[in-house]
Amino acid sequence: MSSKIGILGCGWLGFALAKKLISQEYTVLGSTTTRANLEILKQEGIVPFYVELFKDGARGDLIDFLKEVDILIVNIPPKRKSDTSDYFNKIEQLHEACKIMHVEKVIFVSSTSVYGDLQGEVTEKSKPKPVTTSAKAVFKAEKLFAEDASISSTIVRFGGLIGPDRHPVTYLSGQQNLSNGDETINLIHLEDCLDIILSIIMEDWWGKLINGVYPLHPVKSDYYVQEARKRGLALPSYTKGYAGKSGKVVKAKTLESLGFQFKKPIDGSDLQN
Repeated sequence: MSSKIGILGCGWLGFALAKKLISQEYTVLGSTTTRANLEILKQEGIVPFYVELFKDGARGDLIDFLKEVDILIVNIPPKRKSDTSDYFNKIEQLHEACKIMHVEKVIFVSSTSVYGDLQGEVTEKSKPKPVTTSAKAVFKAEKLFAEDASISSTIVRFGGLIGPDRHPVTYLSGQQNLSNGDETINLIHLEDCLDIILSIIMEDWWGKLINGVYPLHPVKSDYYVQEARKRGLALPSYTKGYAGKSGKVVKAKTLESLGFQFKKPIDGSDLQN
């Protein structure tokens, strides 16, 4: 009998993940903070729940959602355009609810932003040094689950997400005098994200810390100019002779040790997919 999998946060990644899991014959429960989206989830075969977290509690059906799941996937990053100061408190409320409802397995979707301004090669053994408010909150939230011995948790730190209709070059197109051209990229395609999470579930990769980043790291000035050209976009322009940081190169050492094979390139060779 397949596990019932709950996805807390059915946004761009979570919605695609739900459909992937359903295609593998899992029962998927999905949450949304927008009641209007409940019918959309239902139409895709996702058992829909309205759940909205706050620093002092939750609105909607969090308990009913959690009591049904065997595996919980937490996919609710801080909102970029709003205050992230309450994010940790929201995850703290979620963590407490998980303990009350005896949720045994959790996949926490995190970000390589927790590594902050580290330079050079960065692996899962590197000590995070988050800089931004959101990255600091995410790192604290990670630890709630990673350090709880009563829950089998795996933390996945994804690099920049790309995929259908989503690529950073769209926002960089035509920009002038960009000053970070010598920094390296750390990206991953949506399809590889889905395969990583599916592998965690199917292969029982619990108690792991995983960097989810494609093993190709050209510098930004080369990569984004090339990607803009492939897409017929106005080319971004970088200042020459940039003498700043070379950036970090995030390595997926855990996935390498587990034998995971990345399938989707980040070089624009699959633009139609």
